[in-house]
Amino acid sequence: MARKKLPRVSEPEPRLGVLVDTNVILDVVLARAPWDRDATLLFDAIAAGDVHGFIAGHAVTTTHYVVERERSRQVATSAISDMLQLLAVVPLDRADFQRALTLGLQDFEDAVQVAACLRVGADFLVTRNARDHRAAPIVTRSAGEVIAMLRAASQ
Repeated sequence: MARKKLPRVSEPEPRLGVLVDTNVILDVVLARAPWDRDATLLFDAIAAGDVHGFIAGHAVTTTHYVVERERSRQVATSAISDMLQLLAVVPLDRADFQRALTLGLQDFEDAVQVAACLRVGADFLVTRNARDHRAAPIVTRSAGEVIAMLRAASQ
């Protein structure tokens, strides 16, 4: 009896994984021009499943605090709820904070973002402040750069 040939199943291309810095999230939520346009496009790509988005656990509370102060508790709660629908939360533990302390970055919060990025093996840390992460062992991209990469890959 002849064996049927099975169709070849191609491996799905791995999605790009990005850790979204707090400043990019706040650009969207607080509509901070001119950065909100590219940041919103990034969130659209995450919602469409083109990008796997992460947020560091500590950034959830920071985002809520800033948005509540700038807008209201209701806006902050709604923003966090929406964010949790789109982004996977990176839990951080003692080792991550200790790692952040050893990274040698000027700003400890930036170092914790890097530690979260390393923890999940994200391809990029998406931030507007690449200069603050120059010494970090990760690659940074702006939201606009990630969008341009996605557009180029789809052509």
